[in-house]
Amino acid sequence: MNIRFIARASIAAFGTYFCMYAFRKPFTVATFADESFWGIDYKILLIIAQVVGYTLSKFIGIKVISEMKSGKRMLALVSFILFAEVSLLGFAITPAPYNILFLFLNGLPLGMVWGIVFSYLEGRKATELLGVILSSSFIVSSGAVKSVGKIVLDSFGFNEYWMPFITGLFFIIPLIFFAWLLEKLPKPTEEDTRLKVVRKPLDSAGRKKLFKEFSGPLILIVFFFMLLTALRDFRDNFAREIWDSLGYKDASIYSISEIPIAIIVLIILGVIGSISKNYKAFVYYHYVLFVSCLAVIISTYLFQYNEISALTWMIISGLGLYSCYVPFNGIFFDRMIATFKINGNVGFLIYIADAFGYLGSILILLYKNFGKGDISWLSFFTYALYILAFIGILITLYSFYFFKAKKNKEQKINQLVYES
Repeated sequence: MNIRFIARASIAAFGTYFCMYAFRKPFTVATFADESFWGIDYKILLIIAQVVGYTLSKFIGIKVISEMKSGKRMLALVSFILFAEVSLLGFAITPAPYNILFLFLNGLPLGMVWGIVFSYLEGRKATELLGVILSSSFIVSSGAVKSVGKIVLDSFGFNEYWMPFITGLFFIIPLIFFAWLLEKLPKPTEEDTRLKVVRKPLDSAGRKKLFKEFSGPLILIVFFFMLLTALRDFRDNFAREIWDSLGYKDASIYSISEIPIAIIVLIILGVIGSISKNYKAFVYYHYVLFVSCLAVIISTYLFQYNEISALTWMIISGLGLYSCYVPFNGIFFDRMIATFKINGNVGFLIYIADAFGYLGSILILLYKNFGKGDISWLSFFTYALYILAFIGILITLYSFYFFKAKKNKEQKINQLVYES
């Protein structure tokens, strides 16, 4: 394995996506206390507006990312980021509630970024390792940019409306630099394509064929990912409210709590990524999903009965969430394509999962506001964890046995062909 290439690719991918979060998440560290419009909390309206844009971007990305030519990636990436930053300026100078529109516009291009960045990494021998490193960026970066945003509020004296734009300014030049590094990465080698199958743009007919063949597990996996995204986003967007209710007020808690999660996820999934046999690694991802759901249930139960501290619970439950969430952002599907020798690319599968995932994020916000408005952020998060984990266990078991049966069928067919 080329250590030099892995180091270059890791720095470029991690840096690019880390910087992207500076244009998306800092506004969530503001509370916008006691503001509401049309009977909905103002912060919820802002988050919904951005997520609607982000979700629409994911649905558009099902076509755009799966068909994007490699020569257009860097221009598209930088253009999307600059558009998002200009939208934050519009948010700052436009009075509420009209500035809600600019959070929608901010989310609209940012949903494309993951697919573009991952396209530089997929189809390689080291894709899993690179994918995990890339995924660890959004575990760490969300907390880190929120810490920067809170510093802009507390130390620089900017108000809650200007803070997101000012925070983004610090990250424009670093993002362009990391995007340039991505563009300079070499193409997959012959060994990469032999191990992981050549990745090609996927047209409409190809997308329909792929979905039809794997519709059963894909529909359930997408539903599971919808719940994962909704709850991960809820934990992320309302981190301040949750931590405040747990008695933690310091800005550093947003980073301190996420760093152990990122390291452990990186180690676990990195070990699986080192497995050369595609089907074996694919099976191991199912084991991770199952154990992670159990960890969420057990840690939440222990926290409710005061057997573990709030910080320990947030780290363990967060680890369970991210250990399930990260694989579906590319590496699970990358192994699936390699295992069953699918003619296509990861972008299509990622963006189906992401599109419905962020739709789930919108629904859970609306449910919290209208259906469970009287319940605290912490209580809502706690009971939602139980529901997610129990459903996740059932879907993981179904997916495991579906793919096992399909692989056994393929092996029998290949054996018959060989014997004939």
